[in-house]
Amino acid sequence: MSRCLVLALLVAGCAPHRTQTAEPAVVQPAVVAESLLEDVRILSADDMEGRLIGSAGGAKARAYLLGRLQEIGVAPALGGGFEHPFETKRDGKPVPGVNLIGVVSGTGGSDRALVVMAHYDHVGVRNGQTYNGADDNASGVAALLAIAESLKRRAPLHDVILALVDGEESGLSGARAMIADPVFRPALDRTVLALNFDMLSRSDKNELYASGAFHFPWLRPQLEAIVGSAPVNLKPGHDDPALGKDDWTGQSDHMAFHVAKKPWVYFGVEDHPDYHKPTDDFAAIPQDFFVRSALTVEMAVRAFDRDLETIEGESANAAN
Repeated sequence: MSRCLVLALLVAGCAPHRTQTAEPAVVQPAVVAESLLEDVRILSADDMEGRLIGSAGGAKARAYLLGRLQEIGVAPALGGGFEHPFETKRDGKPVPGVNLIGVVSGTGGSDRALVVMAHYDHVGVRNGQTYNGADDNASGVAALLAIAESLKRRAPLHDVILALVDGEESGLSGARAMIADPVFRPALDRTVLALNFDMLSRSDKNELYASGAFHFPWLRPQLEAIVGSAPVNLKPGHDDPALGKDDWTGQSDHMAFHVAKKPWVYFGVEDHPDYHKPTDDFAAIPQDFFVRSALTVEMAVRAFDRDLETIEGESANAAN
């Protein structure tokens, strides 16, 4: 089968029982299943050595991602290349990290931007066992790349800044460094919303969560429209401080945007038995669910891109 035919069958299999209430820009996703799955397989292979920040495996993963961004036709976002180096610490020693930041230009004439981000690092090799991090977070990275391909085929209205960040497993260090760097400040100033993908591929309950609307209730109309069309069970939640450890506000890279007072939505699944274990492998990913999950987050990108000016106005009103 061709790539497009595989995807068409997956979409057709989930569409008939749903009422399509969203606009066409939301319900016509173009994620390609074959490349999506291939990116996860490659990034979570043993030869990536668990993609630990500052390691040879992390550098190999980064080289692969750099090649994919160039192959897709993504442009560097900051000038001078995709790489955004920074330094953090592990066990009290300095460790180099590198974010990759690109952009797909919009066609609507606005200077407003949407950030889409996913961390590519994982926890490396421990006691001779490789922690491949297929769900955490090769899945989010692969979805970002698939969406980049889709955006190049059908351009967004606004610039979409694509951030593949390092060091999430080391205190969100890559995202924090990106936000703090004056080089990124012009991009941050025109950012209306950040979408974070972290663990998209595994849920026994067919559930994907969208966190953030507790803090930014004006995002609920867009999220509700996506819920009505999503090919997975998309559930708002995990963003109320009263939930304690089940509040995900500070548990991934979107926290850097939260501190910077920028609205965000975090897409992810709940923890599963293989979370942060050597068994988080490509073979354990239910491919049908993952493809549907990737389609869902692409719907979100298209919906938020379409409504970005409205969201910016409501964010400004909430701040006053």
